[in-house]
Amino acid sequence: MGLAARTGITAAIAALVALTAQDARAANGAYAVDAADISEVGSCKVESWMSTASNTDVSAVANPSCVIDPFRPIELSMQTIRARSDGDWSTTVAPKAKTNFIPTGVGRWGLSAYGGGSFDAATGEALSAFAVIPATFRLSETMRINVNGGWLWDRTVDRHYLTYGIGFDWKFTDTLQWTIEAFGQAGASEVASVVQPRFQTGVRYRPNEIFSVDLIYGRNITGENANWITIGTTIRFPVRGGEPEHRRTGHL
Repeated sequence: MGLAARTGITAAIAALVALTAQDARAANGAYAVDAADISEVGSCKVESWMSTASNTDVSAVANPSCVIDPFRPIELSMQTIRARSDGDWSTTVAPKAKTNFIPTGVGRWGLSAYGGGSFDAATGEALSAFAVIPATFRLSETMRINVNGGWLWDRTVDRHYLTYGIGFDWKFTDTLQWTIEAFGQAGASEVASVVQPRFQTGVRYRPNEIFSVDLIYGRNITGENANWITIGTTIRFPVRGGEPEHRRTGHL
């Protein structure tokens, strides 16, 4: 077994151990564990997804983003969430900024950081603030491990949490990719499921450079102890003449 594979497996084991020891979602569509890559400067995309839970909770999300370069490449996004939880509806807006410090590559770690917050669209009340460090180790051109660590302030209960996540992506054909991830937040809560690990797995189909669709199963993904089914889409607006995203990152 090569050094790249050994290093990646060691990282995976370490992160899984941490699971035994967020509600802000990532920039990888409906998946919660983010990769270290960002899109090409000048490109934009619109991610959207709808999730339904076995306890009748519902979530519909739109997340447009673009990459600009004021002094370094920064991916700016503005996520809007319309959700029903325990019969109550809410609309939340969550702006976020992400930048890459170390590009990803086969056999080495890539590193980035993002931060942002969320607020209630109806009242303007600030709900949370968060900061996350995503790291990605590419085992090959088609397999990678993503590890996330960060901080979340839930202002509604005035509590701070450590956030964590580990995910594995495998592009097993030119148009299909499988993802499995575990994530969550560690800290104090009166509701046990809020600080219990969360899980998702799904398949992405990307027939061309512009469009992809995801079908995902999740468990406890918002800390409510329910099963979820998610259908998501991504529409991309790449830079004319730029290198296709899947060739830059090796993934869909």
